[in-house]
Amino acid sequence: MTTDSGGRPTRGSLTVVTWALVVGLTAAGCTAEEPEATSTPSSTVLAPGKPGEPARTIAPEDYDGMSGEDVVTDADTDFMTMMIGHHAQAVEMAELVPDRSTSEQIAKFAERIRLTQEGEIRYMSRWLEDRDLPVPAVASPSSTAPSDGSGPRAPQTHDHDSMPGMLTDAEMAALADADGAAFDRLFLEGMITHHGGALEMVDDVSAAGRDETVQEFAGNVAADQIAEIDRMKDILATLAG
Repeated sequence: MTTDSGGRPTRGSLTVVTWALVVGLTAAGCTAEEPEATSTPSSTVLAPGKPGEPARTIAPEDYDGMSGEDVVTDADTDFMTMMIGHHAQAVEMAELVPDRSTSEQIAKFAERIRLTQEGEIRYMSRWLEDRDLPVPAVASPSSTAPSDGSGPRAPQTHDHDSMPGMLTDAEMAALADADGAAFDRLFLEGMITHHGGALEMVDDVSAAGRDETVQEFAGNVAADQIAEIDRMKDILATLAG
């Protein structure tokens, strides 16, 4: 390796050293096989059956060798089930806007939330139905029902405390009783908190879920709601001004 008058390596010598390191690391990678990464679920998973066949459950100890099969974990199912109820409250909040807000901007924004989340409720309901899993009863109103309304209906098994960001009954009552600027502020603040809870649920299923469809859907939910949180904060700032 050559150096300059100050004793520092020249650029040419650094290039030689860099390539030597690359070659050495490459050679090392060729001679040592890395073990294949395995991911064994910690809870029972659901493997969808072939068309016309029922799904089957698989215990963690029986999971080895099934990495190529489509599996659904409890985390996947809980996310899709609970997010239906979470979305249903957002729809209920958005439906309060036309009769209470005096802001055309907020009215349009709330309508976008309503349409988006009703569509996602239908999607999540179909996902559960396709796997012979119960669909929450909250998904049964005509505006948010699954495509054909078929499939079992699950009782309301998740309370507000089990879903982050959900408004309490008292908070929903206060929102319904407000109007004008007071309503606009409560709506935006409540929906920002509500969206933040949905992002927590996305984080949970991203860490524990395995179904690729659920992962993709959760990612889309997060992207939409992050953008909507930013938009609502901007609108809220204008109200403060």
